Amino acid sequence: MTETFKLRVNGRDCEVQAEPNAPLLYILRNDLKLKGTRFGCGEGQCGACNVLFDGNAVPSCDTPLWSVPGHEITTIEGIGGDAALHPIQQAFIDEQAIQCGYCIDGIIISAAALLAREPDPSDAQIVAALDRNLCRCGTHVRILRAIRAAACAMRESPKT
Repeated sequence: MTETFKLRVNGRDCEVQAEPNAPLLYILRNDLKLKGTRFGCGEGQCGACNVLFDGNAVPSCDTPLWSVPGHEITTIEGIGGDAALHPIQQAFIDEQAIQCGYCIDGIIISAAALLAREPDPSDAQIVAALDRNLCRCGTHVRILRAIRAAACAMRESPKT
């Protein structure tokens, strides 16, 4: 039975009609047309569908819609502003850390969550934060370099 849910996504209030157990991923992609959040494994194991849920990176494929009202959801589309990319997005471009692009949105979400809570992460903290993100492209060294560069940029210009 469908119900009406009031959500806050990327700083905007919205309303959707859906089944309470519908995965947040489906609502984001199909109802709200936010296509940056990717379907990967559908089991919360690959990180391609990660979103920020009150600032924490979570897989949207196994986040039921009923758990979302009252929380802030941020997708890759909501990471940067209208005027400029988020420093993590810019660093991924600058370091050429994007290969096929499928997993990268989830990786950027995980990195943004890490940098919000740890402005100067160690390599071990970066690796741990990305542990649930699967990538087959082979740009791991560039990804680590991009996250370190973004951390540095954010410390130098803390408005983000």
